[in-house]
Amino acid sequence: MSDKPNLLVIDDDRDIREPLAKYLVQNGYNVKTAEDAKAGRAILAGSAIDLVLLDVMMPGEDGLALLSFIRSTSKLPVILLTARVEEMDKIVGLEIGADDYVTKPFSPRELLARVKALLRRAGDSQQPIRVEDEVLAFDSWILKLGGMELVDDRGIVHPLSTGEFKLLHALALRPKQVLSRDHLLDIMHSREAGPFDRSIDNHVSRLRKKLERNPRDPNLIKTVWGGGYMLNAEVRRL
Repeated sequence: MSDKPNLLVIDDDRDIREPLAKYLVQNGYNVKTAEDAKAGRAILAGSAIDLVLLDVMMPGEDGLALLSFIRSTSKLPVILLTARVEEMDKIVGLEIGADDYVTKPFSPRELLARVKALLRRAGDSQQPIRVEDEVLAFDSWILKLGGMELVDDRGIVHPLSTGEFKLLHALALRPKQVLSRDHLLDIMHSREAGPFDRSIDNHVSRLRKKLERNPRDPNLIKTVWGGGYMLNAEVRRL
């Protein structure tokens, strides 16, 4: 059995993904690749991965959403790869839990040095992750991360849209903390929205109809006027 570190490169750009994987293999690593978040999740669920190189800008589920998902289940080292250069994008990625951040185009040698340094810091403590079984429990609800399912105390599944799942997941990762609308827009990859965009409010309204005993007088998802939204519950990982 190989003792080489196992890396996962998730990037929708084949011209970046494949040459990078080849370069890393030439420098002593086992490398798996995925063209999108769905394929990346499948590899994470079934393989022992030591470090992820994760593109931010991908169609469908983006890198920040996948990073949030990974960070909720493990301390797996993650380096973000992105063409975005805005300071806020970097801040959001690091706040969610990225360990490093490399802007495209990047030097393969520099990236290799960052991979080596991050693996040294991680040491031998990283355990294989099994994301499909991870759940977050709060109040009388369970949020199943692998299936993006919301389950009540009777075992009934309440389907969530991708936007509803991202929002609830973000709130559940920081219970009893106020998250601003701008911050939630960043997490949900909607920074192109204008200052009066109501998408967050619409998702909150739909979530309240599913979660709250009285959506008109919400107790779980609180509005903090001038601040944002907060999940008013203790959250447990099961």
